[in-house]
Amino acid sequence: MAQIFRPSANTVVRLALLALALLPLAGVGLAMGVVRSEYLTGRDRTPTQPVPFSHAHHTAEVGIDCRYCHTAVEVSARAGIPPTATCMTCHSQLWTDAEMLEPVRRSFATGERLRWTPVNRLPGYVYFDHSIHVAKGVACTTCHGGVGAMRLTRQHAPLTMGWCLDCHRNPGPRLSRRSRPPVPPRFTRS
Repeated sequence: MAQIFRPSANTVVRLALLALALLPLAGVGLAMGVVRSEYLTGRDRTPTQPVPFSHAHHTAEVGIDCRYCHTAVEVSARAGIPPTATCMTCHSQLWTDAEMLEPVRRSFATGERLRWTPVNRLPGYVYFDHSIHVAKGVACTTCHGGVGAMRLTRQHAPLTMGWCLDCHRNPGPRLSRRSRPPVPPRFTRS
């Protein structure tokens, strides 16, 4: 009786079966990688803004507190974008002819708000309340990163559900020192 297949055919079939078994696993791994990628999470994304606003200049160099512009961060779900009048409290006196501030001056003159591009975007089904996080002592830098050192604001964290859950499961390290609850004393049995 003549052999129909060469002896190497067994090896080919075994490799094909192994590939079929590993292909779904590779597909799942690829999907997990794409879902966590910066492309989809937006991490380190720096959106284009109508004015190249520098948090580093305004907060770190000039010393303006975040809450001067983001007035609602402690009392509202949204931190809020300041009205143009807030910018003009200084810029009606400083850098009055700077070309980069033309959109700010035009907005103030016409009353039309500047259209800022959100830096941190969450899916529509997510409800996030800034005020409760700030009240419980979550530092702004936990989610927004070192904005005070950013020339142009970028998204610091991936803002995935897993990232949020990690914080909710162990918030202690992310709380600011002034708002951290006191650590109860440990008693040992004698």
